Amino acid sequence: MTQTIRWLDSVDMGDVDEVGGKNASIGEMLSKLAGTGVAIPGGFATTATAYRSFLAFNGLGEHVDGLLAKIDAEDVVALASAGRDIRSLIEAGTLPTDLERDIREAYAAMTDGVAGELAVAVRSSATAEDLPDASFAGQQDTFLNIRGVEPVLRSVRSVFASLYNDRAIAYRVHRGFGHTDVAISVGVQQMVRAGEGASGVMFTIDTESGFEDVVFITSSYGLGELLVQGAIEPDEFYVSKPALLAGRHAILRRRLGEKREKMTFGDEAGVVTVAVPPKAQATFSLNDGEVSELARQAVAIEEHYGRAMDIEWAKDGVDGSLYILQARPETVRSRSTGRTLERFSLRTAATAIVTGRSVGQRIGVGPVRVVRHPDEMHRVQEGDVLVADMTDPNWEPVMQRAAAIVTDRGGRTCHAAIIARELGIPAVVGTGDATSRLVDDIKVTVSCAEGDTGFVYEGALDFDVLRIELDAMPPVPVKVMMNVANPDRAFAFSRLPNHGVGLARVEFIINNVIGVHPRALLAPTGLADDVRQEIDRRIAGYADGRTFFVEKLKEGVATIAAAFAPKPVIVRLSDFKSNEYAHLLGGELFEPVEENPMIGFRGASRYVAAEFAEAFAIECEALRAVRDDMGFTNVEIMVPFVRTVAQAESVVAALSGHGIERGRNGLRLIMMCEIPSNAILAEEFLQHFDGFSIGSNDLTQLTLALDRDSGLVADLFDERDPAVKALISLAINACRTHGKYIGICGQGPSDHPDFATWLAAEGIDSISLNPDSVLETWLALADS
Repeated sequence: MTQTIRWLDSVDMGDVDEVGGKNASIGEMLSKLAGTGVAIPGGFATTATAYRSFLAFNGLGEHVDGLLAKIDAEDVVALASAGRDIRSLIEAGTLPTDLERDIREAYAAMTDGVAGELAVAVRSSATAEDLPDASFAGQQDTFLNIRGVEPVLRSVRSVFASLYNDRAIAYRVHRGFGHTDVAISVGVQQMVRAGEGASGVMFTIDTESGFEDVVFITSSYGLGELLVQGAIEPDEFYVSKPALLAGRHAILRRRLGEKREKMTFGDEAGVVTVAVPPKAQATFSLNDGEVSELARQAVAIEEHYGRAMDIEWAKDGVDGSLYILQARPETVRSRSTGRTLERFSLRTAATAIVTGRSVGQRIGVGPVRVVRHPDEMHRVQEGDVLVADMTDPNWEPVMQRAAAIVTDRGGRTCHAAIIARELGIPAVVGTGDATSRLVDDIKVTVSCAEGDTGFVYEGALDFDVLRIELDAMPPVPVKVMMNVANPDRAFAFSRLPNHGVGLARVEFIINNVIGVHPRALLAPTGLADDVRQEIDRRIAGYADGRTFFVEKLKEGVATIAAAFAPKPVIVRLSDFKSNEYAHLLGGELFEPVEENPMIGFRGASRYVAAEFAEAFAIECEALRAVRDDMGFTNVEIMVPFVRTVAQAESVVAALSGHGIERGRNGLRLIMMCEIPSNAILAEEFLQHFDGFSIGSNDLTQLTLALDRDSGLVADLFDERDPAVKALISLAINACRTHGKYIGICGQGPSDHPDFATWLAAEGIDSISLNPDSVLETWLALADS
């Protein structure tokens, strides 16, 4: 007897041909992951056999095949017409008697013992869906909050019909799937009450760089449809898998989304979209415990399938439980062999017309085509930059023509982002106003190669594409490390050949991520009202200014540490000058005015000053948490601008007082060697530190009495000057004599490969370079 339905807990991945990829995966998890704490709502699925019986019962098979045979998938007008005709035929069809009976009985069994009318989700599951090399994401329809058996039966026919959406037809053509080779199963699952809770998507890989040691989670209030559509900007979280598995605090980064709307249940059935109150918008939709629990479930699912996964989840707003709704293979980054690395970079600087979230780490160029309604999609030509408010799966037929995609709304897991990754084109999403700022036919350059922020520049800018065969890098005589300031790019940079990070700049995180003077966060009295309001806006989602500073600094450093672990990451304590600190929000109230801040109140002098003591304490708190709470003991601490041996002793004592104790948990304290006194008295300074990192920029400035900020004497600035090299030789020899670390993190080796070769010959342990000069210098060192 032909089976028309299967209970989800009775199927697994061996049943894809019968219940489709989505339902087979749900069944696999229900039956095999229950013991791991992965929670999945139960239900039943109609079979592919039942779908084919439906076509035969209504005499639709040959008619549908005839209409499909005439379709040119590139002719979006004809495609829409044929698809509409096919869907009308199926919607008007009658379910075979045995199928209708079995659905009624299964739904009745689901409702048995349930108070009130059971709400279910009626989901599509195609037999070619969720394959490792083709996602078919969102190609067919899903119907939420369906109550009662008659609406369920209608929804089943509608899901059958959605196999012939324009987007689904076009996707099969472009992917090389025959229409008759794909059947559809309908999953009927108990609804998670996420309308009053939260939902989202998570990946067991960084979707931009392919970095494998994190779980990337997006979350917003209510049902997940608005997030997938790109209608809202969700909260985002990165979780370290190694820290999670070690039972440590594992959240690397948080980003608060706007979450202005949410989708929730309608009073009778269906769904409605409502506004989210301002207070809730300014609060993360998940707490730390929930983020960690979701990540734990994601890792369990990944371990079961043995590959990177794309997972939908929901939080029940009534009982607070977390549920997995579906899991499919991640289809873009996990297909990469990782043997060849592509790096895109602009040759010239430019001013952006619009900015948003970057997707794809690529650069695309083309004429703008603003599409305000799906009816206008036919206007998009090959090589255009598609600009829209947002996209959904109906846009699929034309997205493949685009050189890049730009949207007003959406986050990094919205439909436009998912498809852009799959197509291998850049996308800038969530710009807010691209459709009003960009004009048809103007040439633009869409750059997603500069970190988390994506830029749309006017004109066709020149750019380079560097392809690196990672298996072909020759050996070098020194360790080649990197200078990494921006946590947004750490995962991508970690794929370059490297021996770790020789300089991670704390001040970059403070300036670009925090943006507020630490003392303004700690003691906000006396600030102007507008400054106070802006600070309140920035610290939304955090208990107070202190917590905001500690968490954001911790997140930035931990992200870099996680990207390169277990290789060493040398983190330099903040080295702002007073004029730079004054430019931070609220900074003018707390900073002195100095004639020459370059040699003023900076570096170690701040750490031992009473007026900066509390600010230094929270900086230390963040760094201590990265090592002790999160377990990133690959982080080493570097102290900049230490003027005297007595000051060195005082700083080491101050650090110890804040729990950053040399030697504890293997901690190495490194000192920047950047003042002539550091090299001249190297042996005395080394009594308090585990090594030096030469700061060639300041060392050159102070040796040759050149103001780095003065263009009048800039032509004399050269790290290769004999006086500078003599001091560097003193430092190298002292470190080698006493068996201590000696590296360089200044600009010199990045600009001058011959200088790097000289340093290697002098016996330096490591050379830390800007990421864009790593390969060139590596090859130069290999040839020396």
